Amino acid sequence: MEFLPVNRIDMEKRGWDECDFVLISGDAYVDHPSWGGAVISRVLEDAGFRVGIIAQPDWKNVESFRILGEPRLAFLIAAGNIDSMVNHYSVNKKFRKTDLYSPGGKAGSSPDRATIVYTGQAKAAYKGKPVIIGGLEASLRRLSHFDYWSNKVRRSILFDSKADMLIYGMGERQIRNIAALLKKGVPLSNMTNIRGTVFRTSSLDKIKEHISLPSYEDVKENKKAYGDSFAIQYKNTDPHYGKILVEKSGTQWAVQNPPEFPLSTEDFDRVYELPYTKMAHPSYDKMGGVPALKEIQFSLIHNRGCYGNCSFCALTFHQGRIVTARSNESVIKEAVKLKDLEGFKGNIHDVGGPTADFTGPSCKKQGKSGSCPDKQCLFPKPCKNLDTDHSSYLELLRGLRKIEGIKKVFIRSGVRFDYMLAENDDTFFREICKHHISGQLKIAPEHVSSKVLKLMGKPDHKVFEKFIAKYKKINGELGKDQFFVPYFISSHPGSGLNEAIELAEYLRDLRFIPEQVQDFYPTPGTLATAMYHTGFHPLTGEKVFVARNPEEKQMQRALLQFTKRENIALVRKALKKAGRNDLIGRGKKCLIPN
Repeated sequence: MEFLPVNRIDMEKRGWDECDFVLISGDAYVDHPSWGGAVISRVLEDAGFRVGIIAQPDWKNVESFRILGEPRLAFLIAAGNIDSMVNHYSVNKKFRKTDLYSPGGKAGSSPDRATIVYTGQAKAAYKGKPVIIGGLEASLRRLSHFDYWSNKVRRSILFDSKADMLIYGMGERQIRNIAALLKKGVPLSNMTNIRGTVFRTSSLDKIKEHISLPSYEDVKENKKAYGDSFAIQYKNTDPHYGKILVEKSGTQWAVQNPPEFPLSTEDFDRVYELPYTKMAHPSYDKMGGVPALKEIQFSLIHNRGCYGNCSFCALTFHQGRIVTARSNESVIKEAVKLKDLEGFKGNIHDVGGPTADFTGPSCKKQGKSGSCPDKQCLFPKPCKNLDTDHSSYLELLRGLRKIEGIKKVFIRSGVRFDYMLAENDDTFFREICKHHISGQLKIAPEHVSSKVLKLMGKPDHKVFEKFIAKYKKINGELGKDQFFVPYFISSHPGSGLNEAIELAEYLRDLRFIPEQVQDFYPTPGTLATAMYHTGFHPLTGEKVFVARNPEEKQMQRALLQFTKRENIALVRKALKKAGRNDLIGRGKKCLIPN
């Protein structure tokens, strides 16, 4: 196994005089299937194309975009595994000091709005050469979207970047289809019916049956129009019934084709069995490597998609609700190869995906005809048709444990506790407690307020308490002294000071103060971000309180860590503002002293 070319010397070693595609990424070059760029480049290589990689070019110097020469077919551009603005700025809009996706964790190795900047430079480097954008940043900004960092609605990134085509979703099938057509000489402008893509047009005459969204100009100025547009997009994310969506901006339209269907198990296996080195490019060794690789290098991706539908998560817009999984045989085959990797000490860090224990469609209907457009699988309570059988995942975990040289197999990508409780058989619950937890289970109730949990799309707090009671009971029976670490979000839409205080009181009674608190981060493509921007729930029209004042957001965050000395003044102010002086003093129920 070897890395793809990153310079002319690498190309000469392979006997190449040109690349078919040049992939430009805002992340360092890591050839691991957890990196979207690695997957796309290996898929193209497998299809017989020559692919070169330009990772984190100097965006101020056009020559950095010419180091591999002019690609024969097209440039492929992605900002990286994370939206570039999320990667560069904290929720307080302060520049992050580190970048885990850059050599040595050094910040500043890629530009803000990387997709737009890289596209401009690629077009300047070789005028007329097609540019295709993809990855998470492009996928979630494919149509008009609220941009938290500028506090305004931006138009489709396809227009702002002036790219020739946008691929949304996971992209393997789309890029293979596009590459095959380009090879035959078909111009991108003629590729108007490829699923999972967005293209620009000045006329809708040739666009078949479609749904017209409010224009960019309308959603930019009118929050009701924005909410209506988001609701239509949200209801058209399923490949079985999603329609063509068109959105006008100025004199042009962005045309979004229906989502691509998920990969079959066989195709999923093939993609992840491609010859990844699973290493960062050796040119980064002297710089300390790429920090993000350390956590996932010895992890195994088992599934995609999520029917959990949490409001603050963008998976519905990117991977979709239909869960697909690799075969157990393929995952075990990959696990055996982990033993050959430098630094592997016998511990598999994770086996999962967006939700570790989702291993297939939520029910027979979802697998055949898609997700229900008018209801969810787990919220407000698990659907009666939900498949809660963990036997296949259990079989996989047992198979991994039997591999010679494997010491421990951990589950760190998270389990959905309401889904686990929906299964009558406790075998899976017992086995993860016995074999797959490293002393503490990380779990995400997110909040305790029924009002906030409803807006989050999460189960009522009593479900979490039922899960924890069962967790403690099983650990007791196993003779294990294991803990749980709950994750919470402050300032989520719907959460005011009273709801934050309710959560603080729960933490007081739990005798747990989180080391880290995630303040709600309005990112493109989520239902919660649409609530944050509009002040109402786009699917129901319900008005939603949104904490926008920086001081109130700080108060909510401080309440979750009320024992910290530096937070006492803010907590006191919050309690007085909410009329909760009863929580100030020396009593057992008090959060802070007088």
